[in-house]
Amino acid sequence: MRTKKTSSIVPNDATLKYYFYFIQERMNIFWRRCEDSSHLTDDPILKEYKFTNVYRACDRVSQYLIRNVIYKDLDKYSPEDVLLRILVFKVFNKIETWDYLSGLCDITVDSFNVEKLSKALTMRQQNYPIFSNAYMMTGSYSGYHDINTKHQVWLQMIEDEFIKGQGLKKVLNAKSMAEVYNQLRDYPLIGDFLAYQYTVDFNYSPYLNFDEDSFVKAGVGAVRGIKKCFSSYGNDYEDAIYYIHDYFEELQERYGYTEFRPLPGRKPKLIDLQNCFCETDKYLRAKMPELKVGNVRIKQHYKPSMEGIDYYFPEKWGVEEHIQREPLQQTLFAL
Repeated sequence: MRTKKTSSIVPNDATLKYYFYFIQERMNIFWRRCEDSSHLTDDPILKEYKFTNVYRACDRVSQYLIRNVIYKDLDKYSPEDVLLRILVFKVFNKIETWDYLSGLCDITVDSFNVEKLSKALTMRQQNYPIFSNAYMMTGSYSGYHDINTKHQVWLQMIEDEFIKGQGLKKVLNAKSMAEVYNQLRDYPLIGDFLAYQYTVDFNYSPYLNFDEDSFVKAGVGAVRGIKKCFSSYGNDYEDAIYYIHDYFEELQERYGYTEFRPLPGRKPKLIDLQNCFCETDKYLRAKMPELKVGNVRIKQHYKPSMEGIDYYFPEKWGVEEHIQREPLQQTLFAL
């Protein structure tokens, strides 16, 4: 855990209060859905626009990853296979693309075939998007100048760096989240943001078990939120996230949002607090448009989904154990 650095951190009370408001009200929406309530919120901004959950692992794509990619038929796959499956899923970050690929062949180290997968994706993208629009994914790398499609560039990089280059084994042998992040950051196409996201995803598996509060990296959206919520944020943007983590309850009291109800047995982790800065940035675009830090509008509007989520969390988190003691409706209609 990083040593606390607070002397150079100065919160902007007028905006940071909305960070804690967002966390409380967005989680209230989550629980109201669990209770099958027809009334989710009175907040017009949260009604109109799409915001992710407070807990990253509760979002639909993360839930699919955990249940259907990592832990489904876990005994069939080696640790390297599991990490490879996570990586392939997350590169496209789209449930439909994974269903399509895994329906063609089992995704394993021994069966990984760049040409076969690439041809299949070339056919699919004629009619359907194959990449999620959640992340900006580059397809440009000088080492693969002779490859014409973004998806083949990524698949080739995975084969070269993670399979042939032993990247999967290196991740499994890492001693910390920071080491995993630094390894991933050295690979082509993977920048700061993706390296941290993939590190967290790998850590969902049973084969990595690092303290999730030991390392964080602020993404571009989170940086915008931090700039809005702090007059001074310390030596780097991550200091602001650690500050929220270290003084979470005190700051809840300070701003009057003490009715936050967490997931059973699991307080928000650094990844969640980082994501909530990104969501607070979006919220403040509508609430306080005069701030004008980065983007000035919210692009995605809320569209209710009629497809429920049967929530599942890694056993090592202990959430399911707490849920059994605190019964809740598992199938929700997700935002």
